[in-house]
Parts: sequence; C-alpha cells; structure tokens
Amino acid sequence: MTTPESLEKLLARGVDNALLRFGLGKAYLDGNQPDAAAKHLQKCLGFDPNYSAAWKLLGQACQRREMFEEARQAWHNGLEVARKRGDKQTEKEMMVFLRRLEKVAGNEGR
Repeated sequence: MTTPESLEKLLARGVDNALLRFGLGKAYLDGNQPDAAAKHLQKCLGFDPNYSAAWKLLGQACQRREMFEEARQAWHNGLEVARKRGDKQTEKEMMVFLRRLEKVAGNEGR
C-alpha cells in the first residue's frame, strides 16, 4: 500500500500531476482523512477534469465529510465523464453511490 507520506515526498520534490494527486487522494481516503483526500482529488481534477475515478473518490470524500450535496454533484459530474469515456465500471459504482445517497436523503426527510 502506498502511504501519503511517500507521495507527499514526490510532491515536495516538484512532481505534480493528475496521477500523483489521484494517488494522494486515494491514500488519504484509505487512511480516513477525507479533508486531505478532497483537496488532492480537486487538484487532480484541475489537471484532468475527465478523470472519472477521481470524481468517484471525490464524491466519497465529500460524503465522509457529510457534504452530501457536494458528493451528489461530484458523482453526477463523474457519471457524465464516465459515460463519455465508456468507463462502465466507474459509472456503475457511482450509480450505486448516488442511489444510496438518495435513499438516505429520502429517509431523512420523513
């Protein structure tokens, strides 16, 4: 497993690109640090807004931060990208996440 520390060292050396930021976002999310994850995933998407897996993880980071509308928006954006790119697996995963989020939101409104 890649640690955020090892990836942060690359960033400190001046390496900065979508793949590194995605790796940092995933490492921080895996380490239950959604604030740091969201920061790096947003940077990743700044490099490449067509990175569907980054949209998926950004939605997860937002959801863990209880920023549900932001999570919904990230997944909707990601769905558009995934459909354009033919990324069926990521599309399916984001659809599941959105359905779960809608179900929870529906139950809270009662």
